[in-house]
Amino acid sequence: MKSLTLHDKVFVPFISNEEIEKAIDRLALELQANHSNDKQAPILLCVLNGAIMFTAELMKRVEFPCELMSIKLSSYEGTRSQGTVRETLGLEADITGRNVIICEDIVDTGNTIAYLQKLLKEKGAAKVEVCTMLLKPEIYKQDFKLDYVGMEIPARFIVGFGLDYDQLGRNTKDIYVLDD
Repeated sequence: MKSLTLHDKVFVPFISNEEIEKAIDRLALELQANHSNDKQAPILLCVLNGAIMFTAELMKRVEFPCELMSIKLSSYEGTRSQGTVRETLGLEADITGRNVIICEDIVDTGNTIAYLQKLLKEKGAAKVEVCTMLLKPEIYKQDFKLDYVGMEIPARFIVGFGLDYDQLGRNTKDIYVLDD
């Protein structure tokens, strides 16, 4: 893996695709163990755009029946979270009485997840779980535990495997970190 230049910033290799795949394998096994006997297919809710690659890889690995839905939220501009969450593409299906598994690429402060959990409960979800590929525990601010975490990473800005810097870098199979 070599460095990656996106817009005005240089990123260096951080997490290999092999490490990402192993984490997703483990998450899929955990989900399988917890949902293989569900009476109704749970909904995997992909948080666009970042979680597309993660959710797709996760879906390929689980064997229980599941439905896929998407929602688009935004809290980032450039390399910084703005602290407020905006819904840019809303949830269009009825989730009343359904189990929903939020699939997120990365959780940092947890503001997006807190917003989404509240929204899903208001819309009648029976149960809401969170499955994230990455977690930045040193800046996570919420008092609820995440159900499934692929990897914990330091509080640094990363791109790749769905994560972007001003819309670029999502398409790499590995994850890169901003070169300080």
